Amino acid sequence: MNTLVDNPVVQDLIRRALAEDIGGGDVTTLSVVPETSRGKALILSRGNYVVSGGDVAAAVFSSVDPSLRCKCVVADGTVATMDQVLMTIEGPIRGILTGERTALNFMQRMTGIATRTRQFVDKVKPFGTKILDTRKTTPTLRILEKYAVTCGGGTNHRMGLYDMVLIKDNHRRLWQAAGISNLHEAVVAARARFPGIPVEVEVESEDELRDALRAKPEWIMLDNMEPGRMKACVEICAKRCQLEASGGVTLATVEVIAATGVDAISIGGLTHSSPAADLSLELE
Repeated sequence: MNTLVDNPVVQDLIRRALAEDIGGGDVTTLSVVPETSRGKALILSRGNYVVSGGDVAAAVFSSVDPSLRCKCVVADGTVATMDQVLMTIEGPIRGILTGERTALNFMQRMTGIATRTRQFVDKVKPFGTKILDTRKTTPTLRILEKYAVTCGGGTNHRMGLYDMVLIKDNHRRLWQAAGISNLHEAVVAARARFPGIPVEVEVESEDELRDALRAKPEWIMLDNMEPGRMKACVEICAKRCQLEASGGVTLATVEVIAATGVDAISIGGLTHSSPAADLSLELE
């Protein structure tokens, strides 16, 4: 069974991250750590986090020195507590120290995203609402950041511009500038050009919702609506397609939005603003 680190994109990310950090060599470690030194290191959680990226960190150490033995003590998607051991690494000390920062950078970033996602997921659990990520990711790291969202219990929205049609405000303006005002015709045009690919269209009012529903898109996005209007849209839609709420969602507002009955809530901040987790590596 293939895992995240089997993906060639992830393997290339690890190679490039190590090349960025090591360059011509870890001059500090090569200067002061004997080649024969062997030992064990622990990656520790310095807070309460939802873990993500353990396999990626292990792959980093293995790339530095294949003789290093890594064991993920806490599985991805599991809650870790203060000072809990997340991973052990055994073998040549030089390899452990050389891979330390790159491994932690990946794991801290991914664990931070997973932890933030879980906070939103827990808030909307009583309503059965999905928490979606967006394309607001760090360039080249999308596959890792979206994986971290799933570790936190979130759901991936489209991966890129290629796997879902999403007709947003700028697309709509250009469409309407061509003399066609109906949103349902935009959905029909997208389906004709790319059959088999799901279509979502953004609406800003109840009338636009009714118009878009005529073409039966898979998704409709309610953009920056007040909860009262969202609830009205849910009633108008009557489960004919899935409704996504979007725009300025916070932990303080997500429950009120979920209570309107929308199917999903998308939050760009999951990937663009989640603080990194505080993890550390300590030699035993």
